[in-house]
Amino acid sequence: QAQLVESGGGLVQPEESLRLSCEASRSVFHFNDMGWYRQAPGKQRELVASITITGSTNYADFVKGRFTISRDNPKNAMYLQMNFLKPEDTAIYYCNTVPFRQAYWGQGTQVTVSS
Repeated sequence: QAQLVESGGGLVQPEESLRLSCEASRSVFHFNDMGWYRQAPGKQRELVASITITGSTNYADFVKGRFTISRDNPKNAMYLQMNFLKPEDTAIYYCNTVPFRQAYWGQGTQVTVSS
C-alpha cells in the first residue's frame, strides 16, 4: 500500500518561512511526477506545485517566486520551501502524485500563518 507522510508544518508569522517534507514509498516516488497540494478551511484542495521525475517544476500563480519544490530521488523524498508566507497560505498541505490518486492522500501537515 502506498504511503506518503508529510511533515514540517507549524505556526509562523507573515513573511516567515517553512520547509515541508514528504516521504514516500519507493514504488510511488520513483515512477511518478509528484506535487504539493493544499486545502484551506471551506475551500477545495488545490495543486500548489509539481515536479516531474526528471525535476521539471511548475507552480500555481499564487506561490510563484515564494515557494520552491524539490525532490531527492535516492531518499524517496520531496520538499517544499515556503518563503514570504502570507495568511492566505494557511491550509493543510499534502503530497501526492500528479495527477493525484485518491488512495494516496495522507494526513497532511498544518501550516498556519498568523500574526
